[in-house]
Amino acid sequence: MAKTLALPKEQLVKQALTQMQNTLADNTWTDRQKLALTCRILFENGHDSGLAGQITARGPQPGTYYTQQLGLGFDEITAGNLLLVNEDLEVLEGHGMPNPANRFHSWVYRARPDVNCIIHTHPTHVAALSMLEVPLQISHMDLCPLYDDCAFLQGWPGVPVGNEEGELIAAALGDKRAILLSHHGQLSTGATIEEACVIAQLIERAAKLQLLAMAAGVIKPILPELGREAHDWISKPKRHAAAFNYYARQNLRQHADCLN
Repeated sequence: MAKTLALPKEQLVKQALTQMQNTLADNTWTDRQKLALTCRILFENGHDSGLAGQITARGPQPGTYYTQQLGLGFDEITAGNLLLVNEDLEVLEGHGMPNPANRFHSWVYRARPDVNCIIHTHPTHVAALSMLEVPLQISHMDLCPLYDDCAFLQGWPGVPVGNEEGELIAAALGDKRAILLSHHGQLSTGATIEEACVIAQLIERAAKLQLLAMAAGVIKPILPELGREAHDWISKPKRHAAAFNYYARQNLRQHADCLN
């Protein structure tokens, strides 16, 4: 005899969250390994754009973060060839140089102590949408972690290698989890590397669906209260970690070298 078919939704949600917390496994990779996995995951999911884009995570000391070497593609990043840099982009560990555009990551980290990972990429559908100078529209349940959580910078400030661009992007991001940058790309953040990776995956899918929907007709908005409900339901650390672990398993079949 079923015992839950008469229970209210609020109680079912509470039970499901408790079960997820107790059942879904955490991973044991180091931050370096998770960053390398993120690079490979994004490479396989449309974020590759040559040498464009940076993926960073806070380092062991305040004002430091890990990032990839300039000159290596996302599919070449390993845990061992990542750099540790300071806010002046001076290399503290590793060999090579960071992408000079990493400078704006320093500004975001300073403005957002809750952020521990930043992903900036130029994926195809995000880049195409950015050319239209229109904000991201979230109108599908799967994308609701971005509902009212994606900022928009309409004016392109130019190549983001100066401090001015860092201040501008950090201010435009505000307290949001992601931002669409006109004529440029996207920036996703997370309290964890896993969260930032999942958000970066979602924003590219959101841009693709938006372009497809716009080509077919007028996008209909979802009710704000339902958008917020779905945002909070999906945006749980355990769910983000489980999604990241799935993406990692997919990519380790052909990118196991990234853990070295």
